[in-house]
This record gives sequence, structure tokens and C-alpha cells, in this order.
Amino acid sequence: MFGPKVGKAINKFIVYSILVTLVIFCLFPVYFIFIGSVNPGSSLHTSQVFPSPANWNWNHYRSLFIEHDYINWYKNTMFIATSNMIISTVFGVLSGYAFSKFRFKGKKQGLMAIIILQMFPTIMGMIAIYTLLGTFGLLDTHLGYILVLAAGSVAFNTWIVKGFFDGIPNSLMEAARIDGASNTNIFIKVMLPLATPIIAFVAFNSFVGASMDFIMAEVILRSSSNWTLAQGLFTLVSGQANNNFTVFAAGAVLISIPLMVLFFVFQRYIVEGLTAGAEKG
Repeated sequence: MFGPKVGKAINKFIVYSILVTLVIFCLFPVYFIFIGSVNPGSSLHTSQVFPSPANWNWNHYRSLFIEHDYINWYKNTMFIATSNMIISTVFGVLSGYAFSKFRFKGKKQGLMAIIILQMFPTIMGMIAIYTLLGTFGLLDTHLGYILVLAAGSVAFNTWIVKGFFDGIPNSLMEAARIDGASNTNIFIKVMLPLATPIIAFVAFNSFVGASMDFIMAEVILRSSSNWTLAQGLFTLVSGQANNNFTVFAAGAVLISIPLMVLFFVFQRYIVEGLTAGAEKG
């Protein structure tokens, strides 16, 4: 019915139409939050979807720093997310490498335990975690919260890192041993450079997870001085008296900036790590 060139053009048009439609659906919520943050008033329901740039109101951003403790929330969140990223990535990479490249007693049982642990969300142990932190005096502390986040991330990180290391030939380790390299040198000089994609993915995922967490933060961090951004912003829209949705939107826009910067910087490694860990596990 159609020639080869016409058929190819039609296929391209259909594919690009679908992709453009998906991009619009994905980006519109982001656009709406940003527009809500520069609209006047306090309600997102009355916000104009396409306001004139001349009518944009930046006072909601100013309000975050003047009327609310946004800087402290931001610093708390960055400290917690960075600490969790470092701890969970280090332990996840070390344990994933050990499960992948070494033989030891209990290896099979350990892997099964990791799989089982991933089936249960951390929130299921909320009462036990609360009691345990209270016993050791870690309740309402950033250290206690970081330890909970890191412990919840290690199982997933271990499994996905193991899948990546499984795809690296053992012959590389054997060749390095023949050259006289120790296990430590093999790990640092041979394996870690090859594992850069999965390390970047695990680190980014751990950072984002800690930045967005709300439930465990609400359980553990009780003092307002220790609040994260998720807790602090929630107070702006919780209850009948608090309906500062436009200020909430402004805060959400600002917290997204470091996440987007990290994603674009490590985008190539994140994509490679995700696909490699998923395919080779």
C-alpha cells in the first residue's frame, strides 16, 4: 500500500509521537509544581496553569527562608542523605563483592536471607526499631536515623552489586593473582574501576531514598530542630490551619535541584549500572 520510504516515515512519526506524549505526561506534574510555586495565594487549586511570566510571584521562596526553618531542614536532609549514601554504598559494595567472588560457609543462607529481607518493608519493624533506638539512646538523633536507613538499604544494594560482579570474569582476578596482587589490591585496582556504573547507581539511589523518606523520619526524629525536609514541608500542608500549598511547592522545587544535578552528572553510570545489575544477577 505504501512504499518503503513512506512506511518508514510513518513508523518514525508514530514512534516519536508516542515518545513526545510520554515526555509531556512525565514533565507536566513537574511543570505544575513549579508554576504552583510562583502563583499568588496559598492554594494550588486556584493556580493558573499557564500564567504570564510577568505575574510570577517569587515571595513563596522568600517565605521559606524568612518564615520557616527551611535552611535547617535542608542541611539536615543533605547530611542524612550523604551519610546514608556513603555507609550503604560502602557496605553494599563490600558485601556484594564478597557474595559474588568468594566461597564461605553460610553463603547460600546469607543470599536467601537477603532476598527474604527485601520482601518486607522497613516500616513493618517500626515498633521494634523505635524500642531498640530508645534503648540505646539513639531515638530523636540523626545517627539513629542514618543507621536505620543504611541497614534498610544494604540488602538491596548487596543483591544488585552482586549481580554486577557476577558478570565480571573471574579470569581477571586469577591473572592479577598470578602477577602477585593481593585480594585487597585486586578489589581496589581491578574490580572497583570496573564497578563504577553500579557504584554510581547504588550511591544515587541511596541518596534519593534518604532524601525522600518521610515515615521513618517522622517516627524517629521528634524534635523540630532535627526534622528533615519531608517532615518540615509536611507541616506546611497538614491540618486545617496549615494550607500553604504554594510554599510547599516552592520547597519541593528547591529540594529537586541537587537530585537533578546528581542525576545529570552520573546519568551514564546510573543507566549502565541499572541495566547491568538487572541483567547479570
